[in-house]
Formats: sequence, structure tokens, C-alpha cells
Amino acid sequence: MKKINEILAVVIISLMGVLVAAIGLRVYDTYMTNREIETQIKKQEQVLARNREANDRVQEMRQEIQELSEDREKIQQFLEEIRLENEQTVPAASMTEEYEPGDSGMSGNKSMSENTTDGFGDMTQSSMSGNDTMSGNGTMSGNDSMSGNGLSMSGNSTMSGNELSMSGNSTMSGNGLSMSGNSTMSGNGLSMSGNSTMSGNGLSMSGNMLDAITGLVRPKITLEERRKNRSSLEETFAVNWEDQICLENSRIDFSDKKIACLGDSITAAANLEDEENYLSYAYPAVLGELLEADEVYNLGIGGSSIGRYWADAFVERYQSIPEDTDIIIVMGGTNDGFCLSEEEFGTLSEREPWTFCGDLDELMRGLKEHYPDAEIYFVTPLPNILQDYLMRERDYLLPQSNLVNVILTLSAEYDFHVIDLYNSNILDSHDADIVADYVPDGVHASKAGYRILAEHIAAEVVRSHEEEE
Repeated sequence: MKKINEILAVVIISLMGVLVAAIGLRVYDTYMTNREIETQIKKQEQVLARNREANDRVQEMRQEIQELSEDREKIQQFLEEIRLENEQTVPAASMTEEYEPGDSGMSGNKSMSENTTDGFGDMTQSSMSGNDTMSGNGTMSGNDSMSGNGLSMSGNSTMSGNELSMSGNSTMSGNGLSMSGNSTMSGNGLSMSGNSTMSGNGLSMSGNMLDAITGLVRPKITLEERRKNRSSLEETFAVNWEDQICLENSRIDFSDKKIACLGDSITAAANLEDEENYLSYAYPAVLGELLEADEVYNLGIGGSSIGRYWADAFVERYQSIPEDTDIIIVMGGTNDGFCLSEEEFGTLSEREPWTFCGDLDELMRGLKEHYPDAEIYFVTPLPNILQDYLMRERDYLLPQSNLVNVILTLSAEYDFHVIDLYNSNILDSHDADIVADYVPDGVHASKAGYRILAEHIAAEVVRSHEEEE
């Protein structure tokens, strides 16, 4: 009996030791978790404080530009100074600005294995086997295969210059892109000949091209390319004329449609608040008139951003959109551009909360799930001079084009419509005439400017419906 009691005592002591150890581990885990949360909160508070300072500076800049806009010669001189300074100083954070599809950034004969980056800090986990070489501006020859996040090539494949050419029996598979048979991709777009198929995660490319290396969707014609042909004022007049013709000839009936416009101060026409009945000049109100829609909800809030690193984030308020909405138009990114360092920008591979990539992905996923029957349009932000002006003082900021490329990419992934204002070259406040006549503070439109914006968005919605008929 004594021996049994001794054994029981040992067991009890052992169990107590295990229990104490478990409690100790639990306390330690709780401590580490709380410490991590406190660190994250402190970091978020620092980001918000930094962004408050940037927002205050933006308001000062708006006032400066507003005053200069009254003198066309002075605003022209100011814009030229900003342009020259930006050409001389390329921010370290703008790695993606000059990236072009097919340009590997490698010269000479080099082999690549394991991880490669997609230009946004994402690791594509691509591997190349066989007789793989890359030379000059990204050439691959021999029996090449690439696999990983959405890119597999077999057979005799070739990549050269800013293009992807695949001949023989080539296959691409992975995240939403599959090609089989005799396939060819060339130029700065995506063309397929022979027996080619594309399948996967519902990838939609309308007017845009898919970068086969990174999975990024990029505009078919960039803002820089359009600027070479016409000034923004000339482009704005030409596009507006086409938009008005489109609307005049439209036979699409929107009389039973309810439209919701989620956005920031540009959607809210916040700069016109001193005007009586100012919301009637905002683009959603004019849009409703042009389309003769049943109802239009203006969900624009001044100063709001897509992501959580600033005020009234879209990702946290999109569910205020009425459930019976037929068309949802999301226009944002301007204020995000005034906030984002590379860390807050995030990556498409990770899509972490409190990053642009992560919060935008969450927003799009939420819209897809909560409004499955609605047509959803994402509108890229208009290019604005305030971004360049602020970047001159804050070198951590990223070019607007980085945000735009992610909007294009995720919109394609979720099969949403895109109205690409950024690359359209309309109402671009880098043009002195645009500032003087339509965007007086460098970012917000005048009454006439908002009408041009509304006519363009309305015409794009009409065109989308006409294409589906």
C-alpha cells in the first residue's frame, strides 16, 4: 500500500509539474501575443500620424495650386519645375515604375533558378529547367520550362525583348492562365494563335495586357504613350466628344437601375461644399441624369482611402452599399497615393491587411461575395500633380502607376469592369490648361470638370452594356 501511495504521489507531482509548465507556456504565449499586438498598434499609430502630416501638407499644396491656377503662365512654370525635379530624382521606392514586360533586368548569359521577383516584391517561385539561358533583354531559348505561380512552359519556347513568343507545343498553367497547342504571345499585348486555350481563375483582360512573367495586368496604352501624342487638354476634348456621341446614340435602358458610387472627396465633390446644392454637381448625380437611372447613391467621403492606413477606408464601409444595387462604381486610390510607403503598399503574393494590396483584395472579395448580382466597376485614379509635388518632399512615397497596376490586376482576377482614368490622359493636372480650366486645385474638378468625368464614366458603362448585347 505504501508503495502504491508513493507511486501515486510521484504521478501527482509529475502531473502538477506538467500543469505548471503548461500554465507557464500559456502565460508566455499570452505575453508574446500581447506584446506583438502592442507593437503592431504602435506601428499603425505611427503610420497614421505620418499620414496625418502628409494630408495636412496636401491641403496646403491644394491652396498653393489653386492660387497659381488663376495665372496660366505661373501654373505652367510651376508644373515645369515639378517635372524637371522629378526627372532628376527617381525615388528608391519606385522600383516598378520603369519595369516593362519581358525586361528581366538581366544582361549577359545568366541562369535563373528558385525564386524570382515579380517587380512588386512578390516571389513567383519560378524555376527554369532544361537548357535555360537569359540574355540581352530577357531571352529564353532551348527546351525551357518555367513553373510556379502561374507560369509553366514546355516544348521549344522563346522569350525576347519586351514580348513573349511561344512556339511548338507550349503550355502555361498555374494561377488562372493555361495555354496549350501551338501558342504565340508577342508584342506588348497578348495574342494567341493555333490551338490555344486560356482557363483558370476567371481571368478577364479587356483593353489590357497580361504580363506573362509577373501576372500583372498592364494598360494596353500607357499614360506616357498617350502624352507623346496629345496634351491632356486635347485628349480630354477628343474623348469627351466621343463620350457625348456615345451617350446621345445609346439605346440602353437604365431606368430601372440603382447605382452606388463608392469613393473619396472626388466622388463627394467635397471641394464644392460652399456651393448651394453642391452634390448636384458631383459626378454620381450627373451620371444618374445622363443614364436616367432609377437612383444613384453617392457614398463618397472626403479624405477616405481604399486601405486602412488612412481615414474611412473603403474596405471597412463598402457594406453600406444598398443590397439591391444593380451597378457599383468604386473610384479611389488618390489618397492612398499620399500615404503609401513600400511597406504599406504590400505585395500581391501576401495580401496582408493594412496594406494596399491586401485591403484592395479584401474589398474586391467582399463586393463579389456580398453583391453577386451587381455589375462592379473599378475606376483608377486620375493622375494628379499633388502626388509628384508631395513625392518631392517625401521620398518614401510610390508613383501612382504602382497602385494603378494593382487595381488593374485584381480587377481582372475578380472579373470586374475597369474604367482606367489614369492611363486615359483626360483631366490630368500635369497639364497647365487642365488645371486652369477643369482641376483648379490639382486634384479636384470644377463643375465643368465633374461633368466631363461623369460623361466619361457614363459612356464607359454604356459601352460595356453594348458589348454584352
